[in-house]
Amino acid sequence: MKGLFALILALAASIPAVSSAQQDKGALMRVHVITGVGTLPRNPTNRLEYLRYATTGEPRLTGKQLIERIPEVQQFARVTVESDEFLPFDKPQELKDLGLRIDARLKDPEIAGVVFTHGTNTIEETAYFLNLTVKHDKPVVIVGAQRPFSTLSSDGPLNLLNAIRVAADPASRGKGVLVVTNDEINAARDVTKANTYRLETFQARELGILGYADPDRIVFYRAPTRKHTTQSQFDLTQIADFPKVSILYSHTGDDGDLAKAAVAAGAKGLVVAGTGAGHTQNARKILKELHDTTGVVSCAAREPAPAGWFETTTGRSRGSSPLTISARRSRASCCNWL
Repeated sequence: MKGLFALILALAASIPAVSSAQQDKGALMRVHVITGVGTLPRNPTNRLEYLRYATTGEPRLTGKQLIERIPEVQQFARVTVESDEFLPFDKPQELKDLGLRIDARLKDPEIAGVVFTHGTNTIEETAYFLNLTVKHDKPVVIVGAQRPFSTLSSDGPLNLLNAIRVAADPASRGKGVLVVTNDEINAARDVTKANTYRLETFQARELGILGYADPDRIVFYRAPTRKHTTQSQFDLTQIADFPKVSILYSHTGDDGDLAKAAVAAGAKGLVVAGTGAGHTQNARKILKELHDTTGVVSCAAREPAPAGWFETTTGRSRGSSPLTISARRSRASCCNWL
């Protein structure tokens, strides 16, 4: 009998968190949409223009126009749009401004979540930045598209619809910043773009997706356990400037000259995509010298990251050693407490 109870409890615990696809009309959540540059709002006249749409001259679709072209969204949420402008996100200060803007919108008790449309090339970087700096447990969903909105078989309309559904779903709260594309929900900390053109490009590699935006429901199978959003130590209101950090690739014959050049150009930190478990080859000696003489801290990581985690060595302040944080996953292992 005890074994039967244990089995019943185990089965109950394994049932994923789900929410129905369509809420009661009188209880629709409000989702706020902010638009950024990228492929999703592109609107080429040629429906086969999958490559050079940025050069054809047609204006992007504004946030309001995007929502108007997906009337089905009204079944899932009350949607408001920030403005007709497309926010940039290519510089640290622009990311800070975006984070503060999203924080301000989430303070509105009427807003259940925020969706930000983003270009797919750096979607994972912005998502991870917001994951460490947004100070709310309300969902922030980043969404992009591999094909322009007006092209044949575009993934843009459904991706945007699903992002809004996820942002409106109560089960999305407390899971940090989410990336929604191709019906899949990924954690900002884990996701990466794996292919230039394919729709299934966003993957979390060995860690796996969080859940799905299925036609009938939003379903989560796991939740992030590392610190994020409200638990993160970073506070944008207390950060005036961002130190310059350069990213380098290690290779056979690396003599450290690029590291020297980066520091001479003003870098206060170096992230080195190393070999093996984060090895920096012959540049290791130069990195040590740079640390001892300038205080620049280096982080070495293996990229792309195969399965498995490796022991890390914590970087220390100027005048002490070791200076290199060596790990197999490039993103979070450099600051593996997050």
